[in-house]
Amino acid sequence: MEYATLPNGLKMPLEGFGVFQIPDLKECEDSVYAAIKNGYRLIDTASAYANEEAVGAAVKRAIEDGICTRDELFVTTKLWIQDYPDAERAFSLSLEKLGMDYVDLYLLHQPIGDYYAAWRSLEEIYRSGKAKAIGVCNFYPERITDLCLHVDIKPMVNQVECHPFFQQSEALKAAEEFGYTLEAWGPLAEGSHGIFTHSVLTAIGEKHGKTAAQVALRFNVQRGIVVIPKSVHEERIEENLDIWDFELTDEDMEAVEALDLGHSEIIDHNDPATAKFLSSFSIHD
Repeated sequence: MEYATLPNGLKMPLEGFGVFQIPDLKECEDSVYAAIKNGYRLIDTASAYANEEAVGAAVKRAIEDGICTRDELFVTTKLWIQDYPDAERAFSLSLEKLGMDYVDLYLLHQPIGDYYAAWRSLEEIYRSGKAKAIGVCNFYPERITDLCLHVDIKPMVNQVECHPFFQQSEALKAAEEFGYTLEAWGPLAEGSHGIFTHSVLTAIGEKHGKTAAQVALRFNVQRGIVVIPKSVHEERIEENLDIWDFELTDEDMEAVEALDLGHSEIIDHNDPATAKFLSSFSIHD
């Protein structure tokens, strides 16, 4: 495993395990446990995923079984828009569900609503020591530039959709300018574009004895971008982590770079309909 160094010096694994769209709590717990058993140390969840309890249960099992200690893990959760007005209460509830005294990273989930007020609450949570780092999700370059220019503590991570078909080159430039780490959700494009059998990725993989998916993940980590692939199948969980014994050549990187469409085909955060949908989405009464 290799690591990104956050602005406060905290080390963040360049690859972790995501649990978006694993609503079944038993399946989620077993998947996270399998991930930790196979070597993952970064686990990414969110209050909006409704599975923080399962993540906490899996972590507890792994610690009790001697697989790891809490200090060896990097646990992320997120604050949903609905809870921006009462971020500290929502954060306490997340800690309770996770069964933890702190998280390693706490993120604002969307750049919608009064995220400035919510960010000030995250700054206080960070100062309390209950979140070792704070950051944002889905902030495109203009939004995060504005935020960075007007807050006391700048985001340390920005988690955005990022994969071979939407490479987020401008977001990466902004990350380099302001010193935060870029993290990729959907690093396998949620299975779209035939990514698992894509001819370019497959051909590159054959040179290295790797799969198309492993090439896609390796492409991002070589750019210094954290990836959090998700799977409920242990063999795929193992496969996704097996990207640390090869390196893409400059020629390989250029071939993948040519696949960039320059936009998302999963969600358009520039569409007013997206803002309306996300603003209306409630995760609790």
